[in-house]
Amino acid sequence: MATIRPIHGYPDQMESTSPTLDVLGLGIVAVDDLLYVDEYPPADRKIRVRHRRRQCGGNTATALVAAARMGARCAYGGVLGDDELSRYVVETLAREGIDTSHGVVCDTAGCAHSTIIVDRKHNTRTIFSSVDHRVGAHPRLPEAAVIRAARVLLVDHHGLEGALRAVRIAREGGMHVVADFERDPGEPFGELASMVDHLVVSARFAREMTGQADPAIAARELWNDRREAVVVTCGEAGCWYLDHQMRGTAQHHAALAVEAVDTTGCGDVFHGVYAATLARGMLLDQRVRWASAAAALKAMRRGGQTGIPTTAAVEQFLRQ
Repeated sequence: MATIRPIHGYPDQMESTSPTLDVLGLGIVAVDDLLYVDEYPPADRKIRVRHRRRQCGGNTATALVAAARMGARCAYGGVLGDDELSRYVVETLAREGIDTSHGVVCDTAGCAHSTIIVDRKHNTRTIFSSVDHRVGAHPRLPEAAVIRAARVLLVDHHGLEGALRAVRIAREGGMHVVADFERDPGEPFGELASMVDHLVVSARFAREMTGQADPAIAARELWNDRREAVVVTCGEAGCWYLDHQMRGTAQHHAALAVEAVDTTGCGDVFHGVYAATLARGMLLDQRVRWASAAAALKAMRRGGQTGIPTTAAVEQFLRQ
């Protein structure tokens, strides 16, 4: 049987000082090793690495950092291992002011580890990811009271049993749930996806879920009566979104024109800022506008998390 214990004893760990959280994340965290090259090489070629950097990554960790830089009170409540990579993640989250005291260390768990090749000529990235341990939400933790203390719950497709438990608790308590799904790993994903009230997915995954290549049509098909909003992100083509007031017709938000140098983490930043502005009470069009601006600003800087903007940076960008 796996040994389970709370995350205690890590350096610089933040302790929760407030009974209310803005965003609680339960999904995957990762360590990313980024390699910057002039151009991604063809097979059997040797190429010089111009720059290398290690940073914390993963859907949920990056989204929580983005939310925290928007001023949201954030916590991570998923699983981690008792190893060097997991310690690196906890130390990074703590420096961002993200509470990790609700997380769980398990000897069968760990974090994802990715090597990301960034093509500086075409501003693209190729991700080589390994997930060799249990990741994401724990099936029985955190306690229901911790989940109910948050305004917004952020989940992904890792640790489905635990994610579904947490979403049930959140929805019964009237909380918002924001989902960052990238694939369908099988049951109980269908039930989980149907219960999410703020479904924010890429155009690629929306197409996989619905069979619709048109993101506006895909957004409409992803809608159900339990949702508050559906957003389909399309990168440089902007995004499509709808809520109850739009009566089944998706609206388009054009992408903000920037000179992108690294798109690593842009989708996760969008999710984190969306969750933070949802917790703040912004309307859907405002949430989309802020999330799009933050993702655009992040794309202008290298690194998945180092380039995440602050509230002041987003406000200034939107004023311009």
